[in-house]
Amino acid sequence: MTSIDKLLPGGKGVWIPIDHGVSDYPVPGLENLEKIITLLARGGADAIVAQKGVISSYSHLHPGKMVAHLSVSTRHAGGNSSDKILVGTVEESLSRGAAGVSVQVNMGSEAEPEMIRRLAEISNQSFKSKTPLLGMIYPRGENLSLMEGDTTDGAAHAARLGFELGCDVVKTKWTGDIASFKKVCDAVPIPVLIAGGPAGSTDREVLEIVYQAMLAGAGGVCMGRQVFSHPHPDKMVRALREIVHSGKDVDQAIAASGL
Repeated sequence: MTSIDKLLPGGKGVWIPIDHGVSDYPVPGLENLEKIITLLARGGADAIVAQKGVISSYSHLHPGKMVAHLSVSTRHAGGNSSDKILVGTVEESLSRGAAGVSVQVNMGSEAEPEMIRRLAEISNQSFKSKTPLLGMIYPRGENLSLMEGDTTDGAAHAARLGFELGCDVVKTKWTGDIASFKKVCDAVPIPVLIAGGPAGSTDREVLEIVYQAMLAGAGGVCMGRQVFSHPHPDKMVRALREIVHSGKDVDQAIAASGL
């Protein structure tokens, strides 16, 4: 089994990012990192995406399943808040206990060229060390220029950008329906993970989006706030696993997880 297979068994995964405390804080659910990581691990998260300092302190709670997110900006950067700079290397991340790395690109941002350059740099390092690389690619910048007839609102292009620059797995937005998201998944031969749904969604609404995404060919989820801010994060992870790994529908997932 390769290192990517350990994080994406059978090409599918339930990944939970908890890197949000760098961009914004306080964040509900992330006040006690030891507690939330323990709960996510108990639920069976295939990977937890976190900043490097978090991995140094807590990778022992979910060994071999922590992914270092190397892209950072904060809410205080004004017009530069969408410019995700690099804060580490693959070698450093591995030495801190990471099993993979992650880089973000905001397509359409004024800083898009630099973010693409940073992704390419980490892709090169990842390739040389055979380290799994997640590309968080979001089509949402102020200069986003959609092609005529693109029913994916740039998500297919985002997935393609990640794949063509060497990512092993890519995360992008849910496009709203099975037909359009199938175009995203068909655009690349690597697993596509969906980001979380709209803020304020109910458990059932979130799980329904995941179920539809899997029908469209998704590889799973990379979903943060809907999980770590949940009153029962471990149960939410179990419900996601029921859909992603076991092919259950929403009612079956809710019943099996105890939500």
